[in-house]
Amino acid sequence: MHGTGISLGAQATCLRGAAVPRSTKSGFRPRAAPVVATMAPSKEEVTSSFAEEFTKEIVEEEKKYILQTYARPDIVFTHGEGARMWDAYGKEYLDFAAGIAVNALGHSDPRWLEAVTEQAGMLSHVSNLFHTAPQVKLAKRLVENSFADRAFYANTGTEANEAAIKFARKYAKVKAGLDPYNAETALDCATDIVSFTGSFHGRTMGALALTYKDQYKTPFQPVMSGNVMVPYMDLDAAKAVIKKGQTAAVFVEPVQGEGGINPASTAFLQGLRDLCDEADALLVFDEVQVGLGRTGKLWGHEHSGVQPDMMTLAKPLAGGLPIGAVLLREKVAEVMAPGDHGSTFAGNPLVCHAACTVFDIISDPEFLADVTRKGELLRSGLREALAGNPHVQEVRGLGLICGVQLDVMAGPLVNAARDRGIIVITAGKGDIVRLVPPLVVTEEQIAQCCAVLGELAKEVLV
Repeated sequence: MHGTGISLGAQATCLRGAAVPRSTKSGFRPRAAPVVATMAPSKEEVTSSFAEEFTKEIVEEEKKYILQTYARPDIVFTHGEGARMWDAYGKEYLDFAAGIAVNALGHSDPRWLEAVTEQAGMLSHVSNLFHTAPQVKLAKRLVENSFADRAFYANTGTEANEAAIKFARKYAKVKAGLDPYNAETALDCATDIVSFTGSFHGRTMGALALTYKDQYKTPFQPVMSGNVMVPYMDLDAAKAVIKKGQTAAVFVEPVQGEGGINPASTAFLQGLRDLCDEADALLVFDEVQVGLGRTGKLWGHEHSGVQPDMMTLAKPLAGGLPIGAVLLREKVAEVMAPGDHGSTFAGNPLVCHAACTVFDIISDPEFLADVTRKGELLRSGLREALAGNPHVQEVRGLGLICGVQLDVMAGPLVNAARDRGIIVITAGKGDIVRLVPPLVVTEEQIAQCCAVLGELAKEVLV
């Protein structure tokens, strides 16, 4: 029963899971489990004090055992359903973050759960040394419903972008007539990768070099060399740096996510396509956040009609399980050879079977049309609820990726919303409220979110 609070079964499972003693099979000595977590709580024990003790234990042990690279509120979520989540106290939240645009089908979708359970009971992992059917079935879906001829699997968005960087650089070497395995001629061709201000391509050393925030890069310098960054939506600036024999690839998000929910114009994307063709460079669309239905179309670049040479995907593809992918044209695929790149976990049958289910649901034209409709409801509802507030400058986005541009920091509003049971996150320089709810969010939930944000804006944005 979710309507009035956390179910006893869900809380009991969560609390029991926190208390399993250390295994003795490898010589570990069992420790005494905390009193709060030794057994399933009775109905009488499911109280505020019980939840408080449980939450305190989890938060304290997280700080003790996990590297502190995240600033998190003292909330422990225990379960979810659709666009709703519950914490250990039984408090209900509307999830308009969706795990940062990952949970496209929301929480505990029964179709996704059935797919995961089915495949987990058959075969979950064999490595990429052998064939599995789910991997091929997913690749066929992705290729036959896109510009691409081939797919390559990774585990995350940043890994997908790393792969695309490698593919682009080898392609440039082969295109120049060089032996790509000859270290003496390794730099005698195009190697530059162009990206744009406001971009976010990941946190590994190659993808990080293409990402705009200095605070992400500076502590780890030097990152990958050869990146050239120019202003987003500035075609003249791009033209000045995209050069034949120098530029291997151009990476761009058709809609910037972390950068501030900034859709690229058709003219800008078409201009990049033309410049890449003239320079024999590859055009790469990063659709890690906006691909697979988020914008109301299957792929974000479909709004422009411009097609890339490669496209990177990740977040929503397996409905919450880790997966990344690069879709690429045959001209790029044909330069890659066995051993050039790989991954132990990527494309395993468990995540691919789940991803097939997610893809089949989201790619349905009626589902995509519903995303478009609900996105329009969300933006119009926010404009109405926030009308007249002097700190609200713009509400923008496509489909169910939406940004509210403020002229002040968005943190206070985001925190106040969380206290009222609405989960939203920030973007840009911290001055944008980002809303990326599950694609299955309801009209009633959209209305509730808009109403609460409108009320809170009057209190917080003064």
